[in-house]
Amino acid sequence: MRLREFLAPLQACLLAATLAACAGSPATHFYTMSAAGDGFGAAGGVIEATYSVAVGPVTVPDLIDRPQMVVRVATNQVKIVEAHRWAQPLGSEIARVVAADLGKLLGSARVSSHAENASANADYRVLLDVQRLDAALGDAVTIEAQWELRSRADGKRHIGRSHFRQAVSGQGYDSLVAAHADVLAFVSRDIAQAIQALR
Repeated sequence: MRLREFLAPLQACLLAATLAACAGSPATHFYTMSAAGDGFGAAGGVIEATYSVAVGPVTVPDLIDRPQMVVRVATNQVKIVEAHRWAQPLGSEIARVVAADLGKLLGSARVSSHAENASANADYRVLLDVQRLDAALGDAVTIEAQWELRSRADGKRHIGRSHFRQAVSGQGYDSLVAAHADVLAFVSRDIAQAIQALR
């Protein structure tokens, strides 16, 4: 038997096994959060701002500082979900959403995330330490965060804490991502009120 005749069935078997493995692999879904809706700023009393705000850096717990979503499945158990992932690093995603929310709350187009702006030149800088961001599919998202607001003009600092729990409106991952955005909107409102107080 020639070598080619011997290898042909083996190659066919390997190809079939590869195709079967690919067919059985679940599709990977990538998610990004949306900033709060158009009516968000009105409830907070928008002030037309003439100053600049930079958000970042943002720190998150090591447990969730990964592309995969992490969901709580029991009191002392979490699941790292390979097929559902954040489209960019979670710290960068949080900074982007908080900056967008603050822009609406403060009526200013001069709010940006740390990655987009040299924060040393901003009138106010927001440092955000997310100490807990707990997500349970079909249940709720809970955030505990400490943040520091720094004024460039006079060096004033304000340290605050935010703690919110948002029920998830549905059973899927889209609803879970929306609840993440909702808790960030509440944190943004706290920060916006602190900025207005410093002004």
